[in-house]
Amino acid sequence: MNSKTFSIDLFENIKHVNEYQQEYWSARELFKILEYTEYGKFVPAIKRAMNACKNSNIPVEDHFAQVSEMVPLGSGAEREVENYYLSRYACYLIVQNGDPRKEIIALGQTYFAVKTRQQELIENYEELTEDQKRLSIRNEIKKHNTALADAAHDAGVIKPLDYAIFQNYGYMGLYGGLKAKDIKERKGLSKSQDILDYMGSTELAANLFRATQTEEKLRRENVQGKSAANQVHYEVGSKVRQTIKDLGGTMPEDLPTPEKSIKQIESEQKKLDPK
Repeated sequence: MNSKTFSIDLFENIKHVNEYQQEYWSARELFKILEYTEYGKFVPAIKRAMNACKNSNIPVEDHFAQVSEMVPLGSGAEREVENYYLSRYACYLIVQNGDPRKEIIALGQTYFAVKTRQQELIENYEELTEDQKRLSIRNEIKKHNTALADAAHDAGVIKPLDYAIFQNYGYMGLYGGLKAKDIKERKGLSKSQDILDYMGSTELAANLFRATQTEEKLRRENVQGKSAANQVHYEVGSKVRQTIKDLGGTMPEDLPTPEKSIKQIESEQKKLDPK
């Protein structure tokens, strides 16, 4: 498959929706897109993903439905074959265990994680208000930024200044070359104000994905050296930006800045629920 033809449409075109309006992907269609030569060679990847699902205390049957299907043979007869109907989360786990050096796997990792990350945050995500979504994702970012800092430290990003530079590379990738100070200027923020406290849920989700995927890539590939770590952060940010573009989304630097900061929302929540 020519890498120049890769796009989000590859995954969108094989998406199915059942009678309950639930989206799913057929494993027998997905393995071809992911460039496996035989379905049998794809099954171990499904099994590894199922184990990862189980180890996360998530019901495997909710995301991996084993089914039997009849497929036509050349003679006009039919043969029964096994298949899996996969949720977006299941597909995400599968591509996470794929070879990231393959462009189609890298694209799949970004594509299937966009909505999956929301599902991981909270089951009724779509029912939350915008302020509740912002709080939920912001709290996730706090946890994952700690993990990202640890991964960067292991890669050789030790000093605070080096980490600030490392963070800027991630922002530059995601924001089309803008550094943290540039983003603050666009948002009308002072030097002391935290950029992440003045992002809407969509912008926060993009940054959460940038952080989690950078951490995983640094650890998975055992990246060593400040320059290499900076490059990884930039590349991941760029891939997230490209995915947003492919999905027809608004670039993060063009998203509106909320009037309320996260701290204001937290203060309001405490007044409503003083416990």
